[in-house]
Amino acid sequence: MNATRRARPQRGVAAVEFAIVSGLLCTLLLGVMEMGRLLLTWNAAVEATRFGARLAVVCDLNGANIRTRMISRLPALTNANITISYLNPPAAVNSCTAATCKAVRVSLTGYTHTTHIAFVPLTLTLPAFSTTLRKEFMSSTANEICL
Repeated sequence: MNATRRARPQRGVAAVEFAIVSGLLCTLLLGVMEMGRLLLTWNAAVEATRFGARLAVVCDLNGANIRTRMISRLPALTNANITISYLNPPAAVNSCTAATCKAVRVSLTGYTHTTHIAFVPLTLTLPAFSTTLRKEFMSSTANEICL
C-alpha cells in the first residue's frame, strides 16, 4: 500500500512532458515549412526574372506578353514589380531599336512574401533580382516562344 501512494504523485507527468515537447516540435516543423515556402518563392522570382530576360532578347522589342508570361511564373507579381530595360551603350538606357540594342536587363523589385504562420503574420520583402542578356533576335517572327 505504501508503494501505491508513492506512484500516485507521478501520474500525468508523461502527458505534460509530451505536451511541452510536441509543442516545440510542431513549432519547429512549421518554421521549416515556412522556410521551404520562402525558398520556393525566391527560386520562382529568380526564374521569372531569367525567363523574362530570355523573352525580351528573342521576342519583339517591348513585347506586351513578356510581363504577362513572367507573372504566370509567379502569380503574386504585378507590373509595378517588373522593369525591362533595353541597353544600347554608350547611349542612354531605353533609347534603342531592335537593330541597335546590345542587351536587355530585366529586374524584379519590391516583391513581398507573406508567411502563413498563425498569430504571427510576417511580410518579407525579397531583394531585387536582375538578369542581363545580350541581344539575339528581338523579332517574334523567328521564334515560337513569343507566341
